Amino acid sequence: MRRLFILIFTCMPLLGYGQKVADVFKTMPDDILPGFSEANRTMLLLDTALNVIPYPLGNIEKINYTDSYLQLKTSDIGTFQLKLLSLVNNTKIICTIKTVCGEACDSNIRFYSTGWEEIDEKTLLPSVSKEVFFDPAKKGTEAYEQALSLLDIEPLSAVFRDGENDLTVMLNYEAYLSKENSAKIKPFIKQDFITLYWTKTAFRL
Repeated sequence: MRRLFILIFTCMPLLGYGQKVADVFKTMPDDILPGFSEANRTMLLLDTALNVIPYPLGNIEKINYTDSYLQLKTSDIGTFQLKLLSLVNNTKIICTIKTVCGEACDSNIRFYSTGWEEIDEKTLLPSVSKEVFFDPAKKGTEAYEQALSLLDIEPLSAVFRDGENDLTVMLNYEAYLSKENSAKIKPFIKQDFITLYWTKTAFRL
């Protein structure tokens, strides 16, 4: 309850400001998408026929755009998502997701007020470990522990599917591991993805 009060109190002074993605995208700090100027951002959203904007680091391509959601392709291996999430008091916060797909796709998730003041993600996002994707019924065996240990990193990517509020989180183990090690893990995987549900106070499993 205290966490919810702090979050609402933080966002209340910004009530009525930047309630659409276009507003917050145009005022977004430059260091979030380096080299992509405010003029570029304005042009990308205002011109409905324009889907690609060149900038010093390559091209930015508009993939999905609504009043509450924006998805961009930032490079051959990168995407950027900006989502407005409503709180219980009808104010909103911003969620950004930067995803880079090297050996495997991995996402970085951040939260901000609509004035771009960063909010501690621990207050909004549950901890998601690789074990969440494993079948608990098979836990306790030597083979299970061995399979778990093969994932020395946790390549997790996240997406707002179709721009909806709930967050889909995927464990990208097959892209990261060899075929041999993937085959050892696969029998113990219960699900390749989980859904985190937005409750207007935080995401919940």
